[in-house]
Amino acid sequence: MSGTIDEKTMENVLILAKLELSGQERAQAAAEMEKMLGYVEKMNELDTSGVEPMVQPWEIENVFREDEVTNGDMREELLAGAPAREDGQYVVPRTVE
Repeated sequence: MSGTIDEKTMENVLILAKLELSGQERAQAAAEMEKMLGYVEKMNELDTSGVEPMVQPWEIENVFREDEVTNGDMREELLAGAPAREDGQYVVPRTVE
């Protein structure tokens, strides 16, 4: 996709991005987008056959641990300051009728 960003494409981008640009800003944004597209075209010229696709250049490994409770059951301490409680839960005013 070489060439210039036409007015219709620019208008669609501005609508999707919810931007309002002046004429000069529009021209500058179009020029910057053309530079970006040129860079992508240049990258497409590279021979990537035999290169395995990757998300990032470094290895990341999930480290799983056992899910252990470390602070114990603090229900009574947490409910101690409640103005009202019932069956081990906070009682709050009804908000939906």
